[in-house]
Amino acid sequence: MAGYPKNRYQYETSPRKLEPEYRPIKKKYPKKSTAKKTDNKKTTENKKQNKVIHSKGKVKAIFYVAVFFVVLFVISYRNTLISEKYSELKQMKSNLATIEKENEQIKVNIESKTNLGTIEKEAKEKLNMKKLDDDQTIYVNLDKKDYVESASDDVVIEDENLNIFEKIINLIQNIF
Repeated sequence: MAGYPKNRYQYETSPRKLEPEYRPIKKKYPKKSTAKKTDNKKTTENKKQNKVIHSKGKVKAIFYVAVFFVVLFVISYRNTLISEKYSELKQMKSNLATIEKENEQIKVNIESKTNLGTIEKEAKEKLNMKKLDDDQTIYVNLDKKDYVESASDDVVIEDENLNIFEKIINLIQNIF
């Protein structure tokens, strides 16, 4: 009674058929024929075709895997380039900051050196210079005559509309 369900009761007197829990798969084998040569040729051709199809599948799989790795390599290479450029940018920004700081220090230094008070102080201390007195002032009288000379009559104005023969004649006349 192990095969019967526990909660079912059978009213009939004929026993039930026991059905197995699984059904075996029946394989259909091809019928064997007496012509072995033709079957061998067909099976070898089928095997070759199966091998070709199977090898094509392997080639496709290898190709896809290779393409996948190439794409991963390209992505990682691109990320490497981006990180290198980012580090270069960071380095350049830090260099710019230091150069700007030095520039500001130099500007402050120049402003302190060009201050009139410090210039006068250094002139008195280092060069032993003094301010001018009224005794040291010398006045110069200049004539009010205009020293600019007017243009002379020697300047020859040539007409640009002269032809080549007239230009040669004028050149010869100027020489003699």
